[in-house]
Formats: sequence, structure tokens, C-alpha cells
Amino acid sequence: MIVRTTFAKFLALGLIGSSACLAARTQAGPSAGNIAATADAADVPAVTTPAAAAATPANPSGPAAPSAPAAPAKGKHGKDVYTGPTTIVVLAPTPMLDGEGKQRVDPDGKLMFNSPVKQIRDKKGHPVFDADGKPVFQTATNLGFDEKGKKMPVKKIKPPKMIPISIAAGTLTVDGWTGKARLNYDIADLKFLYIYAPGVGTTIVSQNPFPGAKEQPGAFNDRSLKITVDGHPIELASDKRLLGKKPEPAWVVVDRGFLLPAKFPVLGYGTTTKSPYAWPGSKDNVASKGPVQAPPLPPEVRPTLLLAPCPAGMMRQAGPAVLPGQKAPAQPCVPINAALSSAAVPAPATTTAPSPTLAPPPTR
Repeated sequence: MIVRTTFAKFLALGLIGSSACLAARTQAGPSAGNIAATADAADVPAVTTPAAAAATPANPSGPAAPSAPAAPAKGKHGKDVYTGPTTIVVLAPTPMLDGEGKQRVDPDGKLMFNSPVKQIRDKKGHPVFDADGKPVFQTATNLGFDEKGKKMPVKKIKPPKMIPISIAAGTLTVDGWTGKARLNYDIADLKFLYIYAPGVGTTIVSQNPFPGAKEQPGAFNDRSLKITVDGHPIELASDKRLLGKKPEPAWVVVDRGFLLPAKFPVLGYGTTTKSPYAWPGSKDNVASKGPVQAPPLPPEVRPTLLLAPCPAGMMRQAGPAVLPGQKAPAQPCVPINAALSSAAVPAPATTTAPSPTLAPPPTR
């Protein structure tokens, strides 16, 4: 134990002595080798690295060096934030018109409308406006983009097949009796024919099947349409071919609840199978229940009414001539003496040159 403690003391004294010698050598100055290296380095310009410059403290006594401008931050800039309107403008639905300019009606009797037109979006999903700030709406060939910036495809809509029909100088007969003659219709797209007959009701006829209708084969045959309703034969004949060259069936249904204030058959057409039907004469008119007013006569054949007689001592002068159909202006009553005096005034005389007289021929 004593030997181990004595060895530790000697080791500690040795370490303290070597530390003291190193401190004394540092305070004495550089050695000869260091002095030579310092002299050689004095002739070479010093090169300062960025790291050394950053580590060297600035001289507080010298002039302040200008600081370098800060470099812009590297990296991608942030996206611009959209602050415009985000609500899409939608136009109200417009009526769907047929070939004659009338609003279409579905078979249930409801009016048909076109799809609403919306404002288009750009590739970022924002509403598009023109230079004047007005919204740009979708067209048949440009639907714009959706909310996610995906191009909206244009769907090709196949137009419905139209079935035109022309009735020229047609004749409608019921039970062999002529009910209507000289019928002329140019139907751009035939949907339903309406035939009203007193005592039968309103018959709805179509070339295509529809709910509640029964098929009658060969009804459309060249220039005629022949159907039978409750034992009553009804025929529509035309000077032109109605549909195709071959006989075609017809689908027929009778509406006995819809009656017209008419004593003769009525023919019409439309696009619905529900009453009231959109064809001329189908709606009940209150004025038709009373006496029927005759149309006014043309002006050229209207009689001219006589004027009231003038009082005693007065008369009317003849007025200027008028054309047929024009209304003659009424002439006022004037005193007879004034009328006669104006009529007795002679017309101004015209001076004419005397005609030359011929000498008589000589006598022999």
C-alpha cells in the first residue's frame, strides 16, 4: 500500500514538470525554424479563404467594408392565390321548339325544355369571363373544363328521326259519310293524329306504339289511313302518299271523355296523349256555344249607306270620285242659292287666235 502511494506521487510530479516546461517554451517566442518560415511567408501575398475571412474578426479601428447584398432564396415560388369569383353562372332553361316553332310537349302532356346552359371553366377550374367581364357560356362544341381542370368531352347526340307527312286535298269520312273535305296539312314530324267524331270521341292515332294503344295492321296504306273504332270505320284519304310505299300498322286509342262542341268531325295533330290536346279546335271555346258571328264583308263589297237629308233650302254638292272600297268623304249641306251661284259662274274665257278665212274660188 505504501509503495503504490509513493509511485502515484512521483507520476504526478513528472506531469507537472513537463507542463511547466511547455509553458515556458511558448512564452520565450518562436524558434529558429519558425522565424525562417515567417520570413519566407512575408514575401508571398497572403491568400485569405472565405472560411478564414469569416473566422477573422473585423478591425474596429479601420473603415467599415461594404456588405454584400443578400442572395435571393432558392427554391420554387409559391403558386398565385386566385381571388376572383368562384360561382358558376347558369342560364334558365329555354323552351324546346319543334319544326313549326311551337314548344314541344311530351306524351304525358308536360312542356319540354332544353338543358340549362352553364358558364365554362378554365384549366384551373375557375370561371371564364371575356374582356368586358361578362361570363362565357358553354357551346355545342366547347364545354370547358371541370372543377379538377379536366377537359369535358363533347357528347355526340344523334338527332331524333323525324317522320314528315303531308295531307293534300284530304277527305275525312266517318261511317262512309264525308265529315271534312279539302284538308291540307304539312306536318314536319308526325307524332299523333287526333280525329274527333260526334258520338265516338277523340281517337288518337300513331305510327309507333304507345301506352294503352292497340295495333291495327295495314292502317297506313299508300294515300289513305283506315281504322275502325267501336265498329265505326274512319278513313282519311289524301292526294299524296302518307307514309311509305308498303302498308304500315297504326296504334289507336280512344279518349271518350274529351268532347268538342262541334257537330262535324275534326282532324288535328300534336305530340301528347293527354288532354287537353295541343291542336286547333281542341279547346272548348265559350263563344262557340252561342250564335256564331259571321266574318265581316270585304270593303269593296260593303253597301254604301245613304246620308241623312239636308234641311229645307239646303243641298249637298257632288263629291270627288273615289275608288272601289274607299270611303267617300261626307259633303256638308250648303244653301241652295250659294250652290247655284257657284255653279252659275262661267268658266274663264280663253283667247284663241282667229282662224284664217279662205277666199272663195273664182267663178267662171
